[in-house]
Amino acid sequence: MGQEVEVAPDVDGVRLVMCTGVFEYETLGPLRDAGAAAAADPAVRQIALDLTGVTHADSSMLSELLFLQRTGRLCLVGNVPQALDRLFDVTGVRELFPIVGRDVVARAV
Repeated sequence: MGQEVEVAPDVDGVRLVMCTGVFEYETLGPLRDAGAAAAADPAVRQIALDLTGVTHADSSMLSELLFLQRTGRLCLVGNVPQALDRLFDVTGVRELFPIVGRDVVARAV
């Protein structure tokens, strides 16, 4: 039960954050740190969050996603994994998160 958060170098104001593994209260620190750094950086005009590798997520991850969404700069990259798909449906927040294809971010990054 582990997780990894990788932050790609910013390109044209886009910060790509890639997450894999299990994200719950005890393991959310690296994502929280990466998200807070991106949100605090005025040079970051878009926070692109790739969650395709997330295998489990709980409400604390959803809370972090909502925090990042409030910046007005968040987009999700690629397909929403099953771990978050159900969470989005149950809580009714799916429409809050713009989703772009990996190809859109690849052009910027």
